[in-house]
Amino acid sequence: MKHILQALLVFMLNASFLSAQNPQKGTYGYLYCHMSGSGEYTAYAISRDGYNYTDILGGAPIMDPQQHARIEGGQRDAYICRRAKGRGYLMVTTDMCVGRSRVWDNYGIDLLRSDDLLHWESKTFDFRQGPAIFCNPDAPDVYRDWSKVHRVWAPQIFWDPQYTWPDGRRGGYLIYYSMLNSSEEAYDRMYYSYADETFTQLTKPQLLFDWGYATIDADINYLPSDGLYHMLIKKEGGQPGIFTATAKHLTGPWSEPLADDYVDFEGKKKCEGSSAFQLIGDDTWRVAYIEYSSNPKHYRICKADKYLRNFSDPVDIQGVRHPQHGSFMRLTKKEYKRLERLNASQTPR
Repeated sequence: MKHILQALLVFMLNASFLSAQNPQKGTYGYLYCHMSGSGEYTAYAISRDGYNYTDILGGAPIMDPQQHARIEGGQRDAYICRRAKGRGYLMVTTDMCVGRSRVWDNYGIDLLRSDDLLHWESKTFDFRQGPAIFCNPDAPDVYRDWSKVHRVWAPQIFWDPQYTWPDGRRGGYLIYYSMLNSSEEAYDRMYYSYADETFTQLTKPQLLFDWGYATIDADINYLPSDGLYHMLIKKEGGQPGIFTATAKHLTGPWSEPLADDYVDFEGKKKCEGSSAFQLIGDDTWRVAYIEYSSNPKHYRICKADKYLRNFSDPVDIQGVRHPQHGSFMRLTKKEYKRLERLNASQTPR
C-alpha cells in the first residue's frame, strides 16, 4: 500500500509539473501561423507531415491587421497556441509596421483570442503609456520613463499553472518578449509579463535574464526528456546562429547559451525567429527559423534529438510562398478540414 501511495504521489507531481506548458492536441496535421514575408500581417499554412505546406487563402491575411494592431497597423512574429483550459486559441503579435514607419522601432504587442481560428478578438498594449496599461500598476517599474520604450519584439506564450494572482487565482500565461529603452539600457533584454485567463490583462514587465549582450526571439519549451525548460535564442552580434539555454524553472535562472551545440548550418549568414515543435508520434524535435541575409531568404526546418540537441539536416519549408517568423501548432482533423475549406468557400473577418 505504501508503495502504491508513493507511486501515485510521484505521478501526481509529475502530471502537475508537466502541465506547465502549452497543451498539445491533434494527430492529423500542423498549422504554420506566421508573419508573411510579403507584408506585415498574419498568414496560415497547413501540412500533414510538418514539412510540406499549403497556403490558406493563397497566403493572404487571415485577419485585418489594422483592426488588431492599433498602434502601427502591422502584425509581425505571430505565435499561436491552444488555451490551457477548455476550447479556444490564443495568439500574440508584435504591433509593428516597418513598411509604414520606415524604422525598426515599435511600442507594444497585441493579445488575441479566438474560438475557431478564423475570427479573432484582441487587446493592444502600448508600453509607452506605462503603469496605467498593466493590471498591477503599483508593482515595481523596470523603467523610470516608459515613454522612451522603442522596442517590444517577438512575444510568445507559455502556460504556467503555478502562477498565483493576488486574489488567489492559480494559473497564468507567461508572455515573454525582448524590450529596449535605450535611454536606460544599452541593449535588448528579455522580459516577461503574465496574462490572465481572459487574455485581456497583463502584469508589469519583469526581467527574465540579462547575459550582458542583446538577445531577441526567445522560444521556450519544456522537455520531459530531461525535466528542463529549453530556450532557443538569437544572440545579436557575435557568432551567428540559434543558441540554447536551459533552466529548472520557467522564470529562471537561465544558463548561459551553449557555445558548442547550436544551429550553425548557415555559416556567417544571419538567422532568427526560431520555433521548435515535435512531429506527431515522435519524441525528437524540429527547429524552424528564417535565414534572412540571403536573397531570396530561406525558411528552414532542421532536426534535433529528444533533448533539443545535436541539430542536423536543415531543409527549406515547402509550399509556403512567403514564410517568415512564426510558430507551429498540431491540428485535429476537424480543425484541418475547417481551414482547408477556407480556400474554397470562406473569407475570414
